[in-house]
Amino acid sequence: MSEPRQILVTSALPYANGSIHLGHMLEYIQTDMWVRFQKMRGNQCIYVCADDAHGSAIMLRAEKEGITPEQLIANVQAEHSGDFADFLVDFDNFHSTHSEENRELSALIYSRLKEAGHIATRSVTQYFDPEKGMFLADRFIKGTCPKCAAQDQYGDNCEKCGATYAPTELKDPKSAISGATPELRDSQHFFFKLPDFQAMLEQWTRSGTLQEAVANKLAEWLDAGLQEWDISRDAPYFGFEIPGEPGKYFYVWLDAPIGYMASFKNLCARRPELDFDAFWNAGSTAELYHFIGKDIVNFHALFWPAMLEGAGLRKPTAVNVHGYLTVNGAKMSKSRGTFIKARTYLDHLAPEYLRYYYAAKLGRGVDDLDLNLEDFVQKVNSDLVGKVVNIASRCAGFIHKGNAGVLVSGDAAPELTEAFRNAAPQITEAYENRDFAKAMREIMALADRANAWIADKAPWSLAKQEGKQDEVQAICAQGINLFRQLVIFLKPVLPLLAADAEAFLNVAPLRWEDAATRLENHTLNAFKPLMSRIEPAKVEAMIAASKEDLAAAQSPVPAGNGELSKEPLAAQIEFDTFAAVDLRVALIVKAEAVEGADKLLRLTLDIGDEQRNVFSGIKSAYPDPAQLEGRLTMMVANLKPRKMRFGVSEGMVMAAGPGGEEIYLLSPDSGAKPGQRIK
Repeated sequence: MSEPRQILVTSALPYANGSIHLGHMLEYIQTDMWVRFQKMRGNQCIYVCADDAHGSAIMLRAEKEGITPEQLIANVQAEHSGDFADFLVDFDNFHSTHSEENRELSALIYSRLKEAGHIATRSVTQYFDPEKGMFLADRFIKGTCPKCAAQDQYGDNCEKCGATYAPTELKDPKSAISGATPELRDSQHFFFKLPDFQAMLEQWTRSGTLQEAVANKLAEWLDAGLQEWDISRDAPYFGFEIPGEPGKYFYVWLDAPIGYMASFKNLCARRPELDFDAFWNAGSTAELYHFIGKDIVNFHALFWPAMLEGAGLRKPTAVNVHGYLTVNGAKMSKSRGTFIKARTYLDHLAPEYLRYYYAAKLGRGVDDLDLNLEDFVQKVNSDLVGKVVNIASRCAGFIHKGNAGVLVSGDAAPELTEAFRNAAPQITEAYENRDFAKAMREIMALADRANAWIADKAPWSLAKQEGKQDEVQAICAQGINLFRQLVIFLKPVLPLLAADAEAFLNVAPLRWEDAATRLENHTLNAFKPLMSRIEPAKVEAMIAASKEDLAAAQSPVPAGNGELSKEPLAAQIEFDTFAAVDLRVALIVKAEAVEGADKLLRLTLDIGDEQRNVFSGIKSAYPDPAQLEGRLTMMVANLKPRKMRFGVSEGMVMAAGPGGEEIYLLSPDSGAKPGQRIK
């Protein structure tokens, strides 16, 4: 038997500015399954993570809530920790990047990079919010795209045409924080000389540390030539001050990956058998694996290994990248109830259902994974309840009733025993390679064979016949042993099911190597149901609750001027009151964003004999207002004009939908003319 491996594993750090949702959980469940597999194999496998707790967004949210950033990150960390624990994600340590360990390690790595000549300084011109008194990150600047003229775009890229640009190229820029027009100011910034590591990264990214698709994507950056990376931010900023540079702070992405090291160092202080240097020094024989999403590959596979190399530390053994989560074939949607928080899921469904479904869909690649909720119900019920648990429930009663719960010795199906043992290496390899979908296919194929064999032997029929009791006991003992092997193979995915099965089997915690042995002349404990079927109504309730979460998160807006009300239905009105509403067909002559308003469009409407100016809160659904021009809609023409901060609104257009990006202007049938009254 080979020596146990020393393995350190991390998942990307969740940002301490919001709740965990099922998209996040894909990564943590994937990592946890791999770690549990390694531990079952007898390896020393340490799983650490932390909340990513720095940056302007943390500072601004804390300010908005009237608490300190430290209070905010403590509150969020408690929430995150609870969600992870209830999803059975078993970290050895879950820390925070806002820690003394991280401060010390960030300073150490920075000083080593500086001493080695990998840090540059120069003046940078960037936008400054005069009202807020702070420089603005790209995401806190909005304006008109310089390429396609789409309005309300962020300071680094256009969501409509996909163009990338510098914030200073935006037209009509505004601070997303205060709404003020930003000013250009100069500031001294610090840069990490990433180009110093071009040759190393070209070799390292092609050394087998990355999936081929990821290496190919990074080659685009490398072929274009690497640029120096801005690693500083100006006060006010929530983070670590750069040593010896008052008012200058490390950019959040500088200290975030160092948070992996800090979390491990924090753990080492409590576990003397762990040696920090043995895992992180250059030349370490320990293994280091990062599990991340494809959106942060450049930070983990370019910037991070270059920082480690420059600081004289070891680089990752591998960076394992996964795709995004979709639900029912589409991007997660709050209005459809498919943007599901971890806690909302847990309020309705057992965590192992989702763990298994993710495992059944997760391959080695970076393809997106779709959580099809109908398939989710069918697959969990069929595979886990109908196949795996079904074996134990079929056999346990006969053993307790006919042999006082004792498994007889002997192998009633040597060919099946052989098949299960022969499958172990392929399942082991699939787990090791993170091809969980392949492992689940292999396991369920074995479960199918076991069920088919039991159905063919039909112990329930034999039990009714004279002189067949020994045969019944042999069949059922074989069934329980096959069930035990399936539980071993599934334990990294289903730790609760495994624990309950271990209690029923009356055995110590199962190890991977136990799949090669059998239970004989062994007493079982009483059988209790191990897993229940998913009721579709619970999934529907989860979706409904997710919509309620959205409603709770949005403050009510006043009905009128096109804005959708979140209020309950109003009191009933008389028909005469409704008949007094003058609904007219209107031609949208002009549509434009309102400067300084987040939600409003200014519409110029032709209603036949006059034009009206109407403000409508539909900007999120129509980021390119020009697409509305020339379109017919319906408006309330006799609504009393309303004076607003941006001007007078002379009516209200008719729209429907749940809100956000899903608002739909109502249109009359073809053939309608501007000014026609709708009756």
